[in-house]
Amino acid sequence: MAAVLYSAICSLDGYVADANGGFAWAVPDAEVRAAVNDVQRSVGTWLLGHRTYAVLQAWDDAGPTTPEEAEHQRLWRGSDKVVYARTQQPEVGPRARLAPVFDPEDVRRVKEWAEADLLVGGPTLATAAFAGGLVDGLHLFVVPVAVGGGLPALPAAQRLDLTLVSERRFGCGVVHLAYRVRR
Repeated sequence: MAAVLYSAICSLDGYVADANGGFAWAVPDAEVRAAVNDVQRSVGTWLLGHRTYAVLQAWDDAGPTTPEEAEHQRLWRGSDKVVYARTQQPEVGPRARLAPVFDPEDVRRVKEWAEADLLVGGPTLATAAFAGGLVDGLHLFVVPVAVGGGLPALPAAQRLDLTLVSERRFGCGVVHLAYRVRR
């Protein structure tokens, strides 16, 4: 059975974007990008909200400038994507399909037969995945900056019981915290 993972690059105070929607402070350096790629190697399907997909869709066409970016692009292009969009119907690229609503039971069925892990992209969709009891593992890449508010990386109104699996510190000050969700 596949695992459902959630991964986010967040500020020290727990946000993926600041109050203005900015996240330039979260752009990973080569070492962190390589670690993010390591997390994504087991992934066969990305589950994405339409806003997160719009940001990541650049990897369909972007010209990578580093070996780590080239690997990230290879992983992105080699994975299937399900884009959840209720109101906006974005144009989707290769290996992507639209779904009108996030249905935990559908994801649970896919999880049963999938040969590779599923990755939840974006904190809004992750909130629904956590609420549905779907998330098995959590990877936070914590950037040494406090932004003071914005879009939280984790659900605000849900208790998450986690077991620390590993931690890693990078030269730039980012810390990777990997957790298993306790049920």
